[in-house]
Amino acid sequence: LCILIVTCAEISITLTYFQLASEDYNWWWRSFLSSGTSGLYMMFYSWFYFYSRLAIDKFVSTILYFGYMFLISMVFCLLTGSIGALASFAFVRVIYGSIKID
Repeated sequence: LCILIVTCAEISITLTYFQLASEDYNWWWRSFLSSGTSGLYMMFYSWFYFYSRLAIDKFVSTILYFGYMFLISMVFCLLTGSIGALASFAFVRVIYGSIKID
């Protein structure tokens, strides 16, 4: 869990820095989505796992599997996206807070 948090924060901060360096100041949603797309990866992997490893034949079981995987993927997306957005917000506050205005 600690590695996941650190990785999401580092990726989001790095991409936010590159975006701010190119003078694009609309970083909010991009910082959320840059680390939140791991939930999309989880959903794609669940499709791959379903077709390659699982032997579920019944329709109701298939609906339950994909329904639960959709919910888990969305929660994972919100979790990692929130970590990335909060880390980027803290980073932007630090770098702009150190600017002296005279």
